[in-house]
Amino acid sequence: MSAGSDSPAGAGSEDGGHAPQASADDGDEEQRPKKKQRSFWKELPILIGIALVLALLIKTFLVQAFSIPSDSMQNTLQEGDRVLVDKLTPWFGSEPERGEVVVFHDPAGWLEGEPTLEPNPVQRVLGWIGLMPSAEEKDLIKRVIGVAGDTVECKGTGPLKVNGKALSEESYVYPGNTPCTVDDTGGQFKVKVPEGKIWVMGDHRQNSLDSRYHQNDTNGGMVPVSSVVGRAIVVAWPPTRWSTLPVPDTFDQNLSAAAPGALGLAGAVPLVLWRRRRLLAAEGPRVSGTGTAG
Repeated sequence: MSAGSDSPAGAGSEDGGHAPQASADDGDEEQRPKKKQRSFWKELPILIGIALVLALLIKTFLVQAFSIPSDSMQNTLQEGDRVLVDKLTPWFGSEPERGEVVVFHDPAGWLEGEPTLEPNPVQRVLGWIGLMPSAEEKDLIKRVIGVAGDTVECKGTGPLKVNGKALSEESYVYPGNTPCTVDDTGGQFKVKVPEGKIWVMGDHRQNSLDSRYHQNDTNGGMVPVSSVVGRAIVVAWPPTRWSTLPVPDTFDQNLSAAAPGALGLAGAVPLVLWRRRRLLAAEGPRVSGTGTAG
């Protein structure tokens, strides 16, 4: 029996078993129907859905487009410009800084009575996902002049001062405008910006209803930091207007308000040293004279 299992016949049978098996497998592969590639039209809704989700996420967390509705920021921004606003930075606790151009929600009825265009359904959808500016959101865009703790003032036609230091605004204030406006409705002022607020002004000084002209509202003309959507970083449309929106050089000077305590300490140290020096000078001759007399 054991010899029979090792016989040439058995070996032949084993070789013969391999060949038919391979042939059968090849046949199965040939007979198996190939997967049909999904048509472009079936994949199109999926691609559109992914694109919409991505656009919504970008609008919510990264960048959103806004349309400029007026001339209050000329010549930095023109009516009809589209700007891209950085919404990511505030998520990390960053607050607006002097010189930045920011978009913010209407803080206290600044846009009350302003006409708004009724968007069509397509514009409504595109605005909702951030592919075009939303017509329903009541937002404004201005330049940050003062932050918490700053004292901002205008006397006569200017210059505009922050913590007693004059700003050189020729690079961005509308040509022909004066930095300060001589009127009795808000153009002449001296205000201190409280914690959690900012003071904003338009670059077209004589054509901007900004913080100056809302000092009687609930915020005293200030804009709550919580109302700021983000910083405008670039003019994206039209292509002929493409440009970045950097902070002007005049804001690079040290504009910080000095703390009263720090000023007092700075003044006290020289005074103490001077008095100590006087005492030592007076004490020296007296000790010497006493020694001589003894």
